[in-house]
Amino acid sequence: MVSIGIIGLGFMGMTHYRGIQRVRGGKVAAICTRSPKKRAGDWRGLGGNFGEPGGVEDLSGIRTYEKIDDLLSDASIDLVDICLPTSQHCEVAIAAMRAGKHVLVEKPIALSLEDADRMVRVSEQTGRLMMVAQVLPFFPEFAYLKQVIDGGEYGNVLGAHFKRVISQPNWTSAFANMEKSGGPGVDLHIHDTHYILVALGRPDRVVSSGRLVQDRYVEYISTSYQYDSQPDLCVTCASGAISQQGRAFTHGFEVYMERATVLYEFSTLGGKPVVTMPVTLLTDDGEVREPSLGDADPVVAFANEIQAAVDAVESGEVARAISGESAADALRLCFVEVESVRRRQAVAV
Repeated sequence: MVSIGIIGLGFMGMTHYRGIQRVRGGKVAAICTRSPKKRAGDWRGLGGNFGEPGGVEDLSGIRTYEKIDDLLSDASIDLVDICLPTSQHCEVAIAAMRAGKHVLVEKPIALSLEDADRMVRVSEQTGRLMMVAQVLPFFPEFAYLKQVIDGGEYGNVLGAHFKRVISQPNWTSAFANMEKSGGPGVDLHIHDTHYILVALGRPDRVVSSGRLVQDRYVEYISTSYQYDSQPDLCVTCASGAISQQGRAFTHGFEVYMERATVLYEFSTLGGKPVVTMPVTLLTDDGEVREPSLGDADPVVAFANEIQAAVDAVESGEVARAISGESAADALRLCFVEVESVRRRQAVAV
């Protein structure tokens, strides 16, 4: 049984806690938060853009710590799950690895390439696993799409468009602090850059346009990804935080293959979840199919990513979808896109 210690108990820490309840071979052994109220199990007031709000949790049998160093000194902890603001990821992850712990850290991996590369390097030096909770490949819709692409039954991808647009979150102040979050061009868009890298491979260059803030952060971005090995492949993505509150969140894709098209779009409209386009497979025989994807609860995706981390601790093999290297590459791609917006020209990756 892999013993997990969660550091940070905001909306995402609570989501990870709930996800771990569904994980095979893993359990929450400890949590760390500065809040005595949360350490006592009173999570009322916690909430985000999906799932049920926090309530009162029974934490009997779970050790609680106020200080990070105290959790890192807990010899029974195998895996440290870091759900702190991004600006704290690097130092806490490195301290955890040097304390002999494996690490799963929330996305984005860090706010700078130097920090991301340093985290990966310390993992190599210590022999501890450094994993990043890039959850998108674990959502059933996106997992299905990758399965279709990898399967090859419908031929090569000809074109693809991804989108991820939100309103400014009213449930957290951290997102608005671009210096600490990286802004929408990192904190939000990295979901898409990571998925594109995992599903379609690394592009050779990008051409981006967008809305710059303080000349270094992106509020909204639209990018074309270009591949020298596939010059006719057209891959685009639009992402940002400029929607009105009536549609607080939307994401989806349209992917065109030689013998099929895969469609999907989900939104939060007026505070209610709406599947505006269920995952749909259009095949060249004229069929329109809606594959069965199982449980639609978003917590399932987080449970699946944490399951991958627990499996990695047990086997020593890290899946690419949660590897520190792929997360660092996704961050690098975000920064290249921002540079393309700034220079108003194509930029090599």
